[in-house]
Amino acid sequence: MTEAFRIRSLSPDEASASVPALAAVLLDCVKGGASVSFMANMTLDEALAFWRKETAAGDGRSILVAEDSAGVFGVVQVIPVAIPNQPHRVDISKLLVHRRGRRRGAAEALMAATEDATRRMGRWLMVLDTVTGSPADLLYEKCGWARAGVIPDYALYPDGALCDATFFYKALGQ
Repeated sequence: MTEAFRIRSLSPDEASASVPALAAVLLDCVKGGASVSFMANMTLDEALAFWRKETAAGDGRSILVAEDSAGVFGVVQVIPVAIPNQPHRVDISKLLVHRRGRRRGAAEALMAATEDATRRMGRWLMVLDTVTGSPADLLYEKCGWARAGVIPDYALYPDGALCDATFFYKALGQ
């Protein structure tokens, strides 16, 4: 039987205190081959620096985590777009699940929580991108996201190989 987990939104202080755990999740995903902005030679110091910057952004973002008795094993961010003509939109960023926590439904639960966070922000249009054909690509479709299109050779995998990106959106209603 799989251990239970919970999804919760971190306060700014909790997010800052969680930087080491968030960095461990990011580093594990990159080492596992996920194309999430970093290359295979990523260091723990780089992962820590990334999460220090993200948790200190002060832009109203929501950092949602999946955690169990061993601690944080998943994360996703809901980032309100700060452009004057897009006050209704958020970007979903860095859905990451540590390999120790996969196949438990955490990614789907985190994505459901992004909808609640988006509504709490008074927003209704959600946008994200992911590697075409990846497990996340299939997850977003399962969660009711609409494909907007594919950009070939958009990014690199950690090993340097090119990958296409699929852009998705989900409108929650006004």
